[in-house]
Amino acid sequence: MSRSAALPNSDALAFEGYFEGGALHELYAATAGDDLAALSLALLLAGRNERAGAIVWAFEARRARGARPYAPGLAGLGLAPERLVLVCAPDLLALLRAAADAVACPALAAVVIAAPQGGAAFDLTASRRLALAAARTGVPVLAVRGGGVVPSAARTRWAVRRRCARPLAAQAPGHAAYALELLRNRAGPAGLALDLEWDADERCFRAAAAGGVAAVAGQRAAAQPPAIAA
Repeated sequence: MSRSAALPNSDALAFEGYFEGGALHELYAATAGDDLAALSLALLLAGRNERAGAIVWAFEARRARGARPYAPGLAGLGLAPERLVLVCAPDLLALLRAAADAVACPALAAVVIAAPQGGAAFDLTASRRLALAAARTGVPVLAVRGGGVVPSAARTRWAVRRRCARPLAAQAPGHAAYALELLRNRAGPAGLALDLEWDADERCFRAAAAGGVAAVAGQRAAAQPPAIAA
């Protein structure tokens, strides 16, 4: 990840350190209502990558009705919309094939796979194919998944839960906030729990400000990141 902006605390530094180098990482939505939070986090991590080049965002056409890019929101978070290459695949198998082709291109900065509903095609073999390609080219792969956790070749696996942001001065909208748990870490112990927020002004992660709480169904609108339109 980029070190151009000073990281404000050890939690953020530890978190971003997990995503160094080319590897497959999984971001599981903790609940069905956390899929947009997991997707926005994946996009932010892709944008923090120190690699130059485009960011491929691959998703299924039938899922596109639930979430689509919102260019002003992306720009407000510090992710230039023009860096995104959108791949709309007809089904999960085509999505995985397109993602594997993308990861094989070393000119890319990152590949984000949106597969929040899971599916049998995204099995251990498919994940190993992505992980090996990422290791060869150095292109990180961030897979947003949902449903029950299944075996994979991912270097790390995270559970992502949205948090309600603490309002800023003059009741301005707060920073996008996340509650994270490291479920798997091939390079070391798991079990790490973090509450982080994205500072759009400084364009970096920091420990979540006191006052934010885990979002519940009735607070969905306040917690939903502005980069994605439902």
